[in-house]
Amino acid sequence: MAHICVIEDATLIRETLQRILHKLGHTVTSAVNGRDGLDLCDKTVFDIVITDIIMPEIEGIEVLRTIKEKSPQTRVIAMSGGGRAANTDFLKIAESLGADAILYKPVTQDGFMKALNICLPNNEKAS
Repeated sequence: MAHICVIEDATLIRETLQRILHKLGHTVTSAVNGRDGLDLCDKTVFDIVITDIIMPEIEGIEVLRTIKEKSPQTRVIAMSGGGRAANTDFLKIAESLGADAILYKPVTQDGFMKALNICLPNNEKAS
């Protein structure tokens, strides 16, 4: 099973993703903002990092860039519910910077499972 880091400032979303991932048998570590998430990533190599884009301290775009620079093999799922106004779609920017999968909020279980399966090795695909 994968070691996954969830970086999300919204408690309900963070805890829901943690519960789903735990039920699937993954090891999960979480952070409430980008700075704490990057600190965790400096100490541990994660198989997958799931990061919100718009959050305090350090935003998800910087989290994504830093992770891909320091640990290119780490898969990243970027998620956001904001930024679609004024012709700015932060998730499309995240994709262009190397996000392996993107999720628009509100996150559905089907959407989450699809993004997770993109990032898991073939022998670990979730149902």
